[in-house]
Amino acid sequence: MPSKWIGIKHFEKHEFNCKCKCKCGTNNIHEGFVRKLDKARGIAGVPFAITSGCRCEKHNAEVSDCKNPKDSPHLKGLAADIACSDSFARIRIVIGLVLAGFRRIGISKLHVHVDAESGKPWALWIYWGKY
Repeated sequence: MPSKWIGIKHFEKHEFNCKCKCKCGTNNIHEGFVRKLDKARGIAGVPFAITSGCRCEKHNAEVSDCKNPKDSPHLKGLAADIACSDSFARIRIVIGLVLAGFRRIGISKLHVHVDAESGKPWALWIYWGKY
C-alpha cells in the first residue's frame, strides 16, 4: 500500500507503524479503518496524533492491557490510540469518533483508544491507574 491514500486528508500510512524498540515497521492498518478515522478527525476539529496503531506481537505483549493480548485489534490493523493533552481535546476526539460511527472507545488521561473489530460488543471504558 502506498504511503499516501487517495481521499484521506489527515493521515499518512507511516503514522500507524508499530512503535516497538526493534523498529520492525509492522503496518497492516486497514484502509477502511483509516477512512473512518479521517472522518472522525474532520468532525472533531482537533489534531489526532497516533501514539499507537499497528503492533507486532512482541510489542503488543509488552504494552497491551487487554485480558487476551493475542486478540488485540492493534495486531489486526483495526485500532489506534490518539494522544490527548487536555479535557477539551479528549471530548472533541470522543465526539468525533462517535459521530463517525465508531462504537468501541477507551478513554485515559493521555490517550483515547478506538477500535473497529467486528464481532466485539459496543463499549466505552475508562483506563484507571498508569494511564
